[in-house]
Amino acid sequence: MEIKNIADELNTLAYHGRGIIIGKSADGTKAITAYFIMGRSENSRNRVFIEDGEGIRTQAFDESKMTDPHLIIYAPVRVLGNKTIVTNGDQTDTIYELMDRQMTFEQALRTREFEDDAPNYTPRISGIIRLENGDMNYAMSILKSADGDGSSCQRYTFAYSNPLKGKAKFIHTYKCDGNPLPSFEGEPKSLELPDCDIDTLTDLIWKNLNEDNKVSLFVRYIDLSDGSYESRIVNKNK
Repeated sequence: MEIKNIADELNTLAYHGRGIIIGKSADGTKAITAYFIMGRSENSRNRVFIEDGEGIRTQAFDESKMTDPHLIIYAPVRVLGNKTIVTNGDQTDTIYELMDRQMTFEQALRTREFEDDAPNYTPRISGIIRLENGDMNYAMSILKSADGDGSSCQRYTFAYSNPLKGKAKFIHTYKCDGNPLPSFEGEPKSLELPDCDIDTLTDLIWKNLNEDNKVSLFVRYIDLSDGSYESRIVNKNK
């Protein structure tokens, strides 16, 4: 699979929808994850990320303009012990609660399907990072309709053991812009992670998301040795 740099990949589309990036830093000491949201409607664009405990949640920027919180307000990031969960919807809570009851990431997601926003049937994308013995492994998932048919759900999970230094995987909700929006296809894309600090990476991702459609970005670096982390949030609405 072709490995692209982040700037080139993000500039291939004006509208990715929502996107998750997970990988290992170039020096092999950190797990890196990024989650961004984009929006085309006023309701979707009227959001910000805010810190919520060890994770984050979405919140209306202007409460008076929030017409429908359904599928808009949720916790994209939560931490369960040595696991960091990142998703584009309230399946974050499903994964957290069911894994806390000893179910697996994949088993938890079998209880969910794509979003009920016909005719788009927006896929639910999810990622999980697990720290263990000074290293990491991770998985990504997509739940999507069968070729745009809302009567059938297709579930795919991609697991990555012993991930390579300086490499990441990237999954997003939509293949491209359109009406209805076509779902992401294939396995997560491969990206090169530059050898840089969190502020440089955050700036790189944010600058290369489409200016009209980008809404919010979250980036986290997690130390593989002790689980400590630092995070950045960028909101277009200020």
